[in-house]
Amino acid sequence: MASPPETAIHALSAQGLDLALRIAPDLDARVYAPARLAAGREGVAPFAGLAAHMARVFRQHRRHVFVAATGIAVRAVAPHLQDKARDPAVAVLDLAGRFAVSLVSGHVGGANELARELARLTGATAVITTGTDAACLPGVDELAAAKGMAVENARAVKAVSAALLEGRPVQCYDPEGRLLCGDDAGGLLVATAPAHWAPDAPGVWCHWQAGGAYPGTFRAYPRCLCLGLGSRRGVGEREILAHVAHVFAQHGLARQSIGRVGTAVIKREDPGICAAAAALGPEVVFFEVEALAAVEAAGQSETVKRRVGSGSVCEAAALLLSGAPAPLVDKVKGEGVTCAVALLPVKGE
Repeated sequence: MASPPETAIHALSAQGLDLALRIAPDLDARVYAPARLAAGREGVAPFAGLAAHMARVFRQHRRHVFVAATGIAVRAVAPHLQDKARDPAVAVLDLAGRFAVSLVSGHVGGANELARELARLTGATAVITTGTDAACLPGVDELAAAKGMAVENARAVKAVSAALLEGRPVQCYDPEGRLLCGDDAGGLLVATAPAHWAPDAPGVWCHWQAGGAYPGTFRAYPRCLCLGLGSRRGVGEREILAHVAHVFAQHGLARQSIGRVGTAVIKREDPGICAAAAALGPEVVFFEVEALAAVEAAGQSETVKRRVGSGSVCEAAALLLSGAPAPLVDKVKGEGVTCAVALLPVKGE
């Protein structure tokens, strides 16, 4: 069975349904309406009662648009809200298409961007009330979500945002500009080295190095590490994951920053390495032997070349994934498993 689309539009009147059907194709959305309105309308999923309908579909979609009054939307979603780290985005569009309101989960869930998207489609005014947006300050959780970063300690965003809104400086470790792209919020985000970090103060940590594990520090890990793997036949998932964990700990790397995993195409049927690669993910690539053999990588092995057809598997895969000229971590051998790490360059470099 196909997964539901990420966006749902809930129309509660005939006028609202006309508007919903007009914008649905651009949003790749599923349109819902009361059964009396949905009858005879192609592409409209009917429901009997709004409360039961929302109980059924609220967690099925990542984004919800109500073409209705804001009060109706508030009452419909209120029983299902948990916290901003898990709640889907909720936005409201009035019947005339004049205002697009970000209602729930503005930053992490993406409701602010959804409101802006609705505004672009309809000519409406986007209404966004999150404090940092109103003050034209960066919402670090929204930026991290938009860039597909792994996030930890999202609750610290409240302290970070409060400090910025009050004009207090916030320590920041983003030396490559992967999160903020040089935006220092008018000098309030202060570049701070890990050695000078204040553990109890609000902070923003964005790097592929492990660190920043403090109560007041929001952590965003860019998925910029490319992991190459190789293993002997029969080596299990547990052994492979343990080796990767050891190498990452040894070099101070954040496992959350793994964005791509690569190995040789002959390992596609190897259950151990396939399971490990899927667990490490989020993207797994199996390279043809010819592609691996064409890479000038250190750590060439004649034994591997005879068995696989390329003298390098893990280093070559890491370099192919990243486009980097050299690995960040050269091939490291374990018990029947090897791995290497390369770094994706910052965009624009």
